[in-house]
Amino acid sequence: MTFSNTLIYWYLQNNRDLPWRKSRNPYFIWLSEIMLQQTRVAQGLSYYLKFTDTFPTVFDLAKADESTVLKMWQGLGYYSRARNLHFSAKQIANELNGEFPSTYKEIIKLKGIGDYTASAIASICFNEPTAVVDGNVYRVLSRYYGIKTPINSSAGIKEFKALAQTLIDESQPGTFNQAIMDFGALHCKPQNPLCDSCPFSGSCMALEKKLTNELPVKEKKIKVRKRYFNFLVIKTDDNKTILSERKGKGIWQGLFQFPLIESNKNINKNELVSSEEFIDLFPAETTISLFNEKEIVHKLSHQHLYTQFWIIETKKLNKATIKWTEIEKHPVPILIANFLETFLTKK
Repeated sequence: MTFSNTLIYWYLQNNRDLPWRKSRNPYFIWLSEIMLQQTRVAQGLSYYLKFTDTFPTVFDLAKADESTVLKMWQGLGYYSRARNLHFSAKQIANELNGEFPSTYKEIIKLKGIGDYTASAIASICFNEPTAVVDGNVYRVLSRYYGIKTPINSSAGIKEFKALAQTLIDESQPGTFNQAIMDFGALHCKPQNPLCDSCPFSGSCMALEKKLTNELPVKEKKIKVRKRYFNFLVIKTDDNKTILSERKGKGIWQGLFQFPLIESNKNINKNELVSSEEFIDLFPAETTISLFNEKEIVHKLSHQHLYTQFWIIETKKLNKATIKWTEIEKHPVPILIANFLETFLTKK
């Protein structure tokens, strides 16, 4: 109990003033936890405030169309989070009469919710002693106990979950979980942790054995795939373009994009116009220019997108039905959103 007491004492003096901590409403806690997956608090905070203002209840979120939800999510990335959030909101509103499940076992059944999020909601909102384990928790526990089991291995996931569960303060599990997450984010940081002022400095194995920079251990990541994207940004004489919704499974499902020609390397103008996709799309004469002189590299967790935006000017195109004056209404990947921000200011 010494570990949890020390941790909670630190937290009561140093916790961050965050809007979702002023509530135990599971809807707000759920929103915050989903948004902060793979996202820093500083970035996610404005999205959380915008979401709760637009969708103050789970019924409001459930009634929204997916395109609106994705547009509001634009820039946060990992769009499956937004789609799952919207799916579960409709399930809660329509099948559960707006009542959020109140136990870990029921919460984890919701789409897009895993062990971490279910544990956070169950402990914070319903006082169930289920320990959270996220990147911050892995780091704190691996350093304090000197554990070298890779945190992204099946053995590591089980080991750290079991350890966290033995440490949780069952009388205040929500406070304990928030304390250990804040401690990892603010004090036991990935780089330059504040070891000199750490309340655990006298018993931390990593500090004693000079392993702080080596822990936690991660197994080698999968090889990153390189892909080469050529977006065709069409401008017709009547100020229209083509913007299509991506169908099927994928990271950008439900988002909109310009016509895309994917190549196996970086290509030039001659290679572009001689491709079958280009010839099929543009039977008439066009004027072509490359918008970005240097290819834009958009890095995702498992692939790097080497991207060129080609401005294609043509008189008329039957498939071009989207007005340029309305283009910003559509949810697009951040890669295209950044392009549009620059392109539209230069028009």
